[in-house]
Amino acid sequence: MFESPGAPPLGRLRILDFSRVLAGPFATMMLGDLGADVIKVERPGGGDETRGWGPPRDAHGEATYFQSVNRNKRSLVLDLTSPEGAGRALALAEEADVVVENFRPGVMDGLGLAYEALRERNAGLVYCSITGFGAGAGARLPGYDLLVQAVGGLMSITGSPDGEPQKVGVALVDVLAGLFATVGILAALRERDVSGRGQRIEVDLLSSLLAALVNQASGYTIAGVVPGRLGNAHPSISPYELYETADGELVLAVGNDRQFGALCEVIGSPELAADPRFATNGERVANREALRDALVSSLATAPARDWARLLTDARVPAGVVNDLRGAFDLASSLGLEPIVELPRADGTAVALTRNPIRLSRTPPRYRSAPPSLPGWDPPSLPGWDPPSLPGWDPPSLPAWDPPGWDPPSR
Repeated sequence: MFESPGAPPLGRLRILDFSRVLAGPFATMMLGDLGADVIKVERPGGGDETRGWGPPRDAHGEATYFQSVNRNKRSLVLDLTSPEGAGRALALAEEADVVVENFRPGVMDGLGLAYEALRERNAGLVYCSITGFGAGAGARLPGYDLLVQAVGGLMSITGSPDGEPQKVGVALVDVLAGLFATVGILAALRERDVSGRGQRIEVDLLSSLLAALVNQASGYTIAGVVPGRLGNAHPSISPYELYETADGELVLAVGNDRQFGALCEVIGSPELAADPRFATNGERVANREALRDALVSSLATAPARDWARLLTDARVPAGVVNDLRGAFDLASSLGLEPIVELPRADGTAVALTRNPIRLSRTPPRYRSAPPSLPGWDPPSLPGWDPPSLPGWDPPSLPAWDPPGWDPPSR
């Protein structure tokens, strides 16, 4: 049940975002969706690197990659290596609640924007640094998602046992690091409500990946098991993988004995549930290949979608492998409204994936499309008063203060 919308939960937060590419921008977009005022600082010339990462591009020639993680922000182009640009950034940081950056460790120090320098001017500042391998011995290592998937072990457990290691089909480590950064920022802000003091948050891609390996990681840390690639199979559950049918693949995700018994009934092989080799999950895992052969033999008698429908009706987790069109169509058919359209200043709109968080009283809001370069864009967004910045005097941008804005104690 959803109530009448209230003020956005983060509506009083000012976030200065120096991050680029994916992890940091993903985090600040999540916070922007929840009402935070996000100013994205970009370099002169080309801005965020992902503005040039195409195809695909939209009808305006804008890279869809950049647009995926930069809604509910406005862009400010600053040359941070110049005294004027650094001065403007410093003035913004003095009034910010949160700073997010993902430069190589040491870069912000050289720009005069390190946490130690900023906290002297803004004691309540929450300062989040996202790196590839931390600020210690790994500080000089480049933090790219593919590299971390490789050296962090994810590729070693992804792919066919007889094939080469595989990366995940999206920059998942960056997304995970962005989520961890978001949690850290919110935790630090909540603590600031009590203490009045900010703090530094450090999130690195390698640690984010290791934490997200969950059961595979604990199998190693607790039992010393180094897992290998199992294709689509699960190391601890069976049947829990992809199976061939009369016309394509079907996913089965059977998690308990009741579901297994129902599966056997639906596919017309009730004797499998009584077979001692398959009586328990442990036995099914130990006899995975024999079980697979028996299931494939039965599943070959009908198409994948028919099996998915019949098994779902029997409360057995099963489904076909959708492409992205099929995935969005499924979400739409379930009433999940996966796409939101954000208006652009020229009267067009951009369609983006909706924030998955649903709050009954203060839901995410979609105020603006990803910003274009250069400058403050769009000027109608709430935020700091730009004329207060040194050397900044855009006459077309009016001063604005959020209704009821009361800066938190520092």
